[in-house]
Amino acid sequence: MPTLPGPPPVEITLRRSARSTRFSLRVSQLDGRVTLSMPLRARERDAMEFALGHESWVRAALARRPTQSLLRMGDTVLVEGRLLTLAPGTTRSPVIAGDSLLLPGDPAQAATRTAAYLKTLARDRLAAASDHYAAQIGRKVTRITLRDTRSRWGSCAHDGALMYSWRLIMAPPPVLTYVAAHEVAHMVEMNHSDAFWDVVNRLYPGWQAQRKWLHAHGRELHAYQF
Repeated sequence: MPTLPGPPPVEITLRRSARSTRFSLRVSQLDGRVTLSMPLRARERDAMEFALGHESWVRAALARRPTQSLLRMGDTVLVEGRLLTLAPGTTRSPVIAGDSLLLPGDPAQAATRTAAYLKTLARDRLAAASDHYAAQIGRKVTRITLRDTRSRWGSCAHDGALMYSWRLIMAPPPVLTYVAAHEVAHMVEMNHSDAFWDVVNRLYPGWQAQRKWLHAHGRELHAYQF
């Protein structure tokens, strides 16, 4: 990966785009990723010269990012739209009790155990929702993959394989089910045409409210560090 020399070195993600007519830099406030968008036929050498010319801006933007730390016992985390407090537990696996998420084992592993619990719960919920909506259109889900994506909440491949951000499990349940309906609808229409939205409307009427929630609060789901 191209890198601005240190100290410290800064990795640059190059993204070619047919819509780009010039070079542009973006620093994500979520994870600090530096992305340089460039025209399809631009040379990588020219792109890196542009990045070097704007190095001071990149480093200043990185310095302005708020410091984030891993979740610890006593912190709160969203689980299906509920704000739960992480607390020590004596069960073999994490369990919700009242307004707490009880975590067994070493308290120093609170972040890791919380992430594992959320991913397991996300797979269960997303698999159930995806199968439900796929059955309504006479299709079958071939595979579900969970990732920690930043640019999209889900995707659908031509073979019926679905990918989702596991962080959806932190959103209210209707938001997760809407995203599942959205991706399943792509099994019929691999685009965002009017025909596609007709399928979404059939599968999940009133989807607009859930999409609005994601636009307004999606960044909050990425703020947690595991």
